[in-house]
Amino acid sequence: MARRLVVLSDLWGSKKGLWITSYLGYLQQYYDIVYYDSRQMAAMDLPPVHTLEELYHTFAESGMKRAAAQLLSREKEPCHYLAFGGGGSIAWQAALMGLPMKSLYAVSPLCLQKIGDHHPDCPVTLVYGEYHENRPAPHWFREVGLEPEVIERFGQELYSDEKIIQKVCMDLLDGVLKGRDGKPRKQLSAY
Repeated sequence: MARRLVVLSDLWGSKKGLWITSYLGYLQQYYDIVYYDSRQMAAMDLPPVHTLEELYHTFAESGMKRAAAQLLSREKEPCHYLAFGGGGSIAWQAALMGLPMKSLYAVSPLCLQKIGDHHPDCPVTLVYGEYHENRPAPHWFREVGLEPEVIERFGQELYSDEKIIQKVCMDLLDGVLKGRDGKPRKQLSAY
């Protein structure tokens, strides 16, 4: 039986999310994947033409909690989460609201410091680009007891770069191929 992996898009959702198909292609043979469009889940009331600032503000003010509540209503069993941008914030918020999680791997999550000063009760991996302007300050990470991975020469949307896609997928597959104790498991086959 494959492990269940819930994937949450960034705030652009399927609109600008062709990169997500690369993740799904790498991971689908090892995980039972469920995909959620974060923009749809947030159900943000935005004008047809809006700025990035308007999108982020609306998400932080109401969209994130709305999407987290939707995720809570849809997902009942503990599973693994892979989330990008605003999707990472949604997963984080939902976990703090009681969503059962086995692990959270979030790439460029937004405004975590506004959600609170503790992290979900599961293994958490946070990845940011060096040039991500709004990542939490180092003292916030110390307060919550997490050490983010910061990748040099990348910005906020680093998750759409093929090198980062491969890195994230290898990190996740390493968890499938090795037990939590670090000992290798039986090699998985594509056949």
